[in-house]
Amino acid sequence: MVQIIHGILLIVYIIVCVVLTVIVLMQEGKQAGLTGAISGAAESYWGRNKGRSMEGGLSTATKVLGVLFIVLSVLLNLNMFS
Repeated sequence: MVQIIHGILLIVYIIVCVVLTVIVLMQEGKQAGLTGAISGAAESYWGRNKGRSMEGGLSTATKVLGVLFIVLSVLLNLNMFS
């Protein structure tokens, strides 16, 4: 029974790893320098509604999957599955 739970956790862990990698690669880079300063005023609407945009959703998904990744890493490294 313990080995079945370990197998299921391992499959979920692999899925979380792949999805987390894809989501991080889908995110846009942060703007820096003079270009970001000039376009910053024009993007004030998007800054206020960032949580509802695709980028806000990707950011939230990254945080959730990151926490899930850490929790599964700890659970899989416990010695109760040996």
